Amino acid sequence: MSANDILAELTEMRRADAERREREIPLDEMVRRAKGAAPAHDFAAAFTATRLPSRIIAELKRASPSEGMIREDFRPLELARELADAGAAALSVLCEPHRFLGNEDYLAAVRKVVDLPLLYKDFLSTRYQIAAARAAGADAVLLIAAVLDDAALSDLLGFTRSLGMEALVETHDAEEISRAVMCGANVIGVNCRNLRDFATDVSLLERLVGEIPEGCVRIAESGMHTAEAVARAKGAGANGFLVGTALMRAEHPGEKLKELLPTT
Repeated sequence: MSANDILAELTEMRRADAERREREIPLDEMVRRAKGAAPAHDFAAAFTATRLPSRIIAELKRASPSEGMIREDFRPLELARELADAGAAALSVLCEPHRFLGNEDYLAAVRKVVDLPLLYKDFLSTRYQIAAARAAGADAVLLIAAVLDDAALSDLLGFTRSLGMEALVETHDAEEISRAVMCGANVIGVNCRNLRDFATDVSLLERLVGEIPEGCVRIAESGMHTAEAVARAKGAGANGFLVGTALMRAEHPGEKLKELLPTT
């Protein structure tokens, strides 16, 4: 199965999950909970403020379709504290349960122990899912351009901001970057994982980051396994760097994070 197929499959599965949940907790109630949550941290500022020790989004991820089980001994609260102490600018929490073995409860629990911006990482396509993310304590959500048409992307961006959050809009090619900009994205990520064979290619990221206009926050996703890769992405113009598998495979994720800091 190609990555495009997996993206579509997971998006539909998560939409169905949300529809079942909405029958128990209606949209109006979820929005009320979202608006009653503590004010969101400024996600974009984590990559634009000066004097930051790091511009790395450290991702808490137990497994993935392409990597299989990444961290058997997955303790999100301990990992969150360790990565925050090591200098992460923000944390990304995988909440997709079917193929990534994530859980929204992980993010809600992490929110109570760290004071960093939290990215709700899932396959979102509805307002209900975004409201649920804010209610759980998220400061930002992931929106994937490949599975959202222009109307949906524009609508979800506006709704996300109406709840005080920001969206990281993930792109894979120049056309998706153009669409993200047209729809009003402020934070745009380039995922250098090939959607056909899952291989990562940092050179692709280097070519595409320059397509993101000045004024947008540019995030490098995937392939950030070494200080050299982070340095290349920074040289191409990236403001922030999402690092997941490299940290989760490390015996001591905090130490691995620190290895990446000197070049960020």
